[in-house]
Amino acid sequence: MAEDRDHKKLGKELELFYIDETIGKGLPVWLPKGAAIRREIERFIVDEEIKRGYQHVYTPDIARLALYEKSGHYPYYKDSMYAPIKVEDEEFMLRPMTCPHHFQLYLSRPRSYRDLPMRIAELAKLYRFEQSGELMGLQRVRSFCLSDAHIICKSEGEAVQEMGQALDLIEFANGVLGLEFGKDYWYRLSLGDRADTKKYYKDDAGWDMAEKLLRGLMKKRGVKFEEMKGDAAFYGPKIDVQMKNANGKEDTAFTVQYDLSSPVRFNLTFVGEDGKEHRPFVVHRSSIGSIERTIAFLIEKYAGAFPLWLSPVQVKVLPISSEKHLECAQDVYKSLMDAGIRAELDESNETLGKKVRQAKVEKVPYLVVIGDKEKETRKFTIEGRNDEKIEGILIEDFIARLKEEIKNKS
Repeated sequence: MAEDRDHKKLGKELELFYIDETIGKGLPVWLPKGAAIRREIERFIVDEEIKRGYQHVYTPDIARLALYEKSGHYPYYKDSMYAPIKVEDEEFMLRPMTCPHHFQLYLSRPRSYRDLPMRIAELAKLYRFEQSGELMGLQRVRSFCLSDAHIICKSEGEAVQEMGQALDLIEFANGVLGLEFGKDYWYRLSLGDRADTKKYYKDDAGWDMAEKLLRGLMKKRGVKFEEMKGDAAFYGPKIDVQMKNANGKEDTAFTVQYDLSSPVRFNLTFVGEDGKEHRPFVVHRSSIGSIERTIAFLIEKYAGAFPLWLSPVQVKVLPISSEKHLECAQDVYKSLMDAGIRAELDESNETLGKKVRQAKVEKVPYLVVIGDKEKETRKFTIEGRNDEKIEGILIEDFIARLKEEIKNKS
């Protein structure tokens, strides 16, 4: 049932996150277990992007209003931005996106063709004023973290190549997360509308060229995609990765965008091999989208029973008697924690049956049951959440198996 997979319901039951009305609507608070999932995903994507030549940076969550006027986001996105903050006769904004920050970073010194393509990436906290009626759990929030990047390229051809590599990264990341193309996600080519000059940057020839390039890229990849007119970013067309939540509502999860506007607005340049200044080409992309929205999809896909590498608690240690077996259980728990395994020790006085049922409600992948036999032999019985059993295993061997499963993200 869709209700059983709803991330809002499971988020509460599994103690992953909650919305505190005193803090504010649409501002999720991550509890320790939810934070563990988030941390694993963030580490995974940052490490993978660095392997692929991205330069990770940190830029401020706030900037002068003039920056967003320069980029064109203000007034294009004015209704989705928080009101300006006046400080010492200047106006600042909580940032709704990082592209202006990254373009200013690019402009911090002269650039050569040798610097390009330059892949600037950031796990960026962003703030957008969503209407109260549109807020929904982690899928539609007012504060979120985006796996964002902007790629500055020497030529159209290089830009298209980088967009293809961005799609490769998206497909790789989705595979690691257990998401399958055609089943869990699909592609959409979002196009502009030449007649709507209020919504879109005016450059008819540029739009024609960019849409042709993106359409050609998708056809060359041989993947199915649908086209959606009037759904592009104001500065250019984009390839969107679409997903549906447990209730059937469709959302854009990740995106790769071609930017016609920013190279001109920011006067981005580089010195070419001929010693002259040239205008670069810009690609925006998000590898795993908003961390919040992605985790919402994963909660619903797995109904809270995450693969081992993402599980908030990977192993629970259950002494049959809190008096007779606790010391041995504490030793096992310490061995697991020292090895970097996320473990919990159930020290309650409940019956073993109740401890096992509670651990299964919490969807913990593995349980270590400790009784007289285990205490004496130091060989343990491991129960999996899908009723599989491993009997008579040394804790060192069990840890080695866990590490291999975590490493493979299987």
